[in-house]
Amino acid sequence: MTQTMITISPAFDPDGQPRKPGALCIGAQKAGTSWLAQMLGQHPQVWIPPFKEVQYFNHQHIPEHRRWIAWHYRNKPQEIRDRHKARKVPMPPELDAYLDGITSGKMFHNQWYKRVFAPAPAHAIPLDLTPEYSALPDEGVEAVARFLPKARVIYLIRHPVDRAISQLRMNLRREKRIPAGTADWLAEVANPVLDERGDYATYLPRWLARYPDMLVIPFGRISSHPHLVMDAVEAHLGIGPCFYSNLTQKVFANPDGLMPPPEAVAALEDRMAPQVEALRRIMGGDFVAAIR
Repeated sequence: MTQTMITISPAFDPDGQPRKPGALCIGAQKAGTSWLAQMLGQHPQVWIPPFKEVQYFNHQHIPEHRRWIAWHYRNKPQEIRDRHKARKVPMPPELDAYLDGITSGKMFHNQWYKRVFAPAPAHAIPLDLTPEYSALPDEGVEAVARFLPKARVIYLIRHPVDRAISQLRMNLRREKRIPAGTADWLAEVANPVLDERGDYATYLPRWLARYPDMLVIPFGRISSHPHLVMDAVEAHLGIGPCFYSNLTQKVFANPDGLMPPPEAVAALEDRMAPQVEALRRIMGGDFVAAIR
């Protein structure tokens, strides 16, 4: 499959008032959140900020995220401007002013967070699609629930081993590294960095305790039945049906290439077995069968 550019909701109300998001999308890294953003960005009843990931609650509750979140907000506005230039589409002045306003002055307070969603049309649900929220500590999830008690939450989950391998391949590609042999690969798959976003045994109960009606989507269903996934998402968000282009197309898929050897995969299977069992206990066997 070819890579595609994420589409964001085109509607933009420059006179809109600050408001809270009505929905959150969270999930493990490499679990399909970019695909869901691509789909919901086409829906007229959903509004996603132009930089997609707001990174508000993790900025508040995961201090080690703050450095790269600062990078996110330094770079995303210019990326959006460059994208318009590359497409030879004039940058709307109201969008330009919005990006300046959101990224200047004091940021990451409650009123700022609501200003992020001000341009959402009155008929649309503002959606904060920040996968990193899945890893919030318990007090962070509690803060979300206090501030957004009526939010509709979607959580995407991928098989722990497949997700870890995908993240590892991405990390190695970004760092331009190739493990030299089996011992090096075994060290790579033992790296706790692969656990941060895939600790379902810890994260999922936190969210279900506050949002018992949360929609939990198994990654494998995106490939096998994407139309059913979107039916479930529409029902959960209370929005009407929509025709989605590129419904079966992967977004930001890992390219072919470097793969861990069987010994490393087996070691990862052993290490991630408790996570699979936790998912089976929390979500059931049918759900686990659908996560890959």
